[in-house]
Amino acid sequence: MKEPKRSRALVRQETIASYIFLLPSLIFFVGFVIYPMVLCVVTSFFDSTMNRADIFVGLANYKELFADPIFIGALKNTFIIVVVSVPVTCAFSLWVSSAIVDLPEWTTSLFRCVFYLPVVTGSVAVTVVWKWMYNNYYGIFNYLGKSLGLLDKNINWLGDERFALGCIILILLTTSVGQPIVLYVSALGNVDQSIVEAAEVDGANDFQAFWKIKWPAIMPTTLYILVITTINSFQCFALIQLLTSGGPNHSTDTIMYYIYYTAFKLYRYGYGNAMGVVLAIIIAILSAVQFKLGNQDN
Repeated sequence: MKEPKRSRALVRQETIASYIFLLPSLIFFVGFVIYPMVLCVVTSFFDSTMNRADIFVGLANYKELFADPIFIGALKNTFIIVVVSVPVTCAFSLWVSSAIVDLPEWTTSLFRCVFYLPVVTGSVAVTVVWKWMYNNYYGIFNYLGKSLGLLDKNINWLGDERFALGCIILILLTTSVGQPIVLYVSALGNVDQSIVEAAEVDGANDFQAFWKIKWPAIMPTTLYILVITTINSFQCFALIQLLTSGGPNHSTDTIMYYIYYTAFKLYRYGYGNAMGVVLAIIIAILSAVQFKLGNQDN
């Protein structure tokens, strides 16, 4: 009769020990994640700036947001980036992964390394290279365009409203496909090949085998890539900051950059936090929709 009591006591001790072990992580999470999030939401209801006390303004910051043409333009640019980059990144990554997964192992590893290189290189270094390529005097795009007869004169790619946002999206695409390709190669490599071979014996072609067998098997990976790529696209900031600073004429403003500009250039912390709250809500809604659609497919 005493043995169960000792077992229960041991379980309680282990539970208490696990709580104590997790306590530093919990404190860190609350202090550096939860508290800033709550503070951001609270401050969004204030006219908060430097060198004076905060003034409660209620929903005034949010009302101003949707009457602010720069914010509306930044919101539009952000959605353009998301709508273009997310499907293109996912489709291109899946296509490349399907092409290289059955190659010899060293060849597959080489391709994965090449595509993943921009991810580990660092955004600043990659941006410097692209800035040289876009240069309107000696950039490689103008040089090739004029050499091939495609351009009559040099184009200021990053200084022209017609091309600036497209140039940003192109860079974002090249730096976003590395991780999805690595994930897709791994997911495709884990598909049960015996099922694929059985389908081929029954007369299924490559597309049918992919659509009926491989695609359902890699759906969890696809869902993860969609969510992460969407979040990263909404949070596009470094490229804008380093290349255009939102210009020309706010044509490359994104929500993330406008938050930075408002909070750290204009020192309107409350207004910037209101934008942050709106951005968080948009990302949360889109992520929930993606998870819902992904679960329905499963």
